[in-house]
Amino acid sequence: MSQPPKIAIIGRTNVGKSSLFNRMVEEQKSLVSTVAGTTRDRFEADCVWRAQVMRLVDTGGLNVERADEIEKNIVEQATIAIEESDLIFFVVDMMVGPTPDDLEIAKLLFKKKKPVLVLGNKADTAPLRARADGKDWLSWPLPRPICVSAKQGSGVGDALDAARDMLIAIGRPPQDISKVATMRVAVLGEPNVGKSTLLNALLGQKRFITANIAHTTREPNDAPLTRNDKNYLFIDTAGIRRNATIRNAGVHLEAQGVMRTIEILKETDVALFVLDVKKGITAHDKHLAGMLADAGVSVIIVANKWDLVEAKGPNTINDVERYMRGLLPHLKYAPIVFVSALHSQRTNVLFDTIDTVFQSRFVHLSDAETKAFISQAIVKHKPSKGKGVKHPRITSFHQAGVNPPMFLLTVNLSREDSLADSYLRFIENIMREKYQFLGTPIRIRVSATRKSHTTYGD
Repeated sequence: MSQPPKIAIIGRTNVGKSSLFNRMVEEQKSLVSTVAGTTRDRFEADCVWRAQVMRLVDTGGLNVERADEIEKNIVEQATIAIEESDLIFFVVDMMVGPTPDDLEIAKLLFKKKKPVLVLGNKADTAPLRARADGKDWLSWPLPRPICVSAKQGSGVGDALDAARDMLIAIGRPPQDISKVATMRVAVLGEPNVGKSTLLNALLGQKRFITANIAHTTREPNDAPLTRNDKNYLFIDTAGIRRNATIRNAGVHLEAQGVMRTIEILKETDVALFVLDVKKGITAHDKHLAGMLADAGVSVIIVANKWDLVEAKGPNTINDVERYMRGLLPHLKYAPIVFVSALHSQRTNVLFDTIDTVFQSRFVHLSDAETKAFISQAIVKHKPSKGKGVKHPRITSFHQAGVNPPMFLLTVNLSREDSLADSYLRFIENIMREKYQFLGTPIRIRVSATRKSHTTYGD
């Protein structure tokens, strides 16, 4: 598995290094405290930005006066992190400006000849951000600070963009997420649509039992695979049917398998939704499509048994795709791949599609990009009124998370339903046209001036 480039977060005590670390990795992996010297060891975690991975290292605060053995150990750990890193994030406090300790650390980093980006944290207001261009930093041996706010999240995307560009320039580019993480791929569908046969074709071996008997697979089954330096974990799930249709002695085992499949979806990245193209879309296929959309997983529709379709013409595949799209509106964002699992036809195409769809879960737009996007959207189509008597005005729009992508849209009224659902669909549609969100749901959460509630998405 490829190793991503490493970025060490360096700075004196209490400048917000751990808070910034947590903001960038989007997890509470490092203890945050206002007590100086809380972080004494090194903490490492992967930061996913624009579907690429950089490894961050949080270090303890550096003090010029090494008063005791603990301080010496902190400096030693930070020094190791500097030596092992490809790039340095040097964090300073914009509320107080450069201190003598900051200047000493800057001189140390300058001597190390390592690429350095200075991040001015706690720049929560415009006047604080303006300080980066002030005279306080004229005698600074390093570049002027990039203003960020670990508390608000502002500027963090700009800092990560700058880090990515610098890492590319020095020949240590961030790694694609699909080359670093294990992709969890669940195979889902009605009984007897060829799920196990498809998995055997993908794995290149008869790993799973196949038969023309419904519910041959009783419970989810895992199979790891490494292909082209990418790691996959394929999960063969039990065929899901409505409980009312189960009428045999194995009802308890089948019900357990269905429940486990539902649990598996909570930890799945990409679902291969297998359909019997010869049989056509059933009512239960529609039910499963809705369940997949609600689960928040990325989806690829696998039209299996394509070899059994007779009298295929030049427009047959387009006709079948239109038919599927019309009956599966919940999964309008999911690509459709036509295969014959039994004969291993076009199954290799699925790997490239899985990689692309997986990376789409981690697409992250900067604040500048979302601001420009919503401004252009409003020019193209003004916000439509939902409930209430006033027309809403959008006051902000930004990305709040990934895996799957989540966006927060704020309106100026007190009702979150004052914006029409049709307008949210409009935003999603043009977002999909502009950015790469293949196969992945997009969540848009509407926040009113004084309360928030509604979440819209596939």
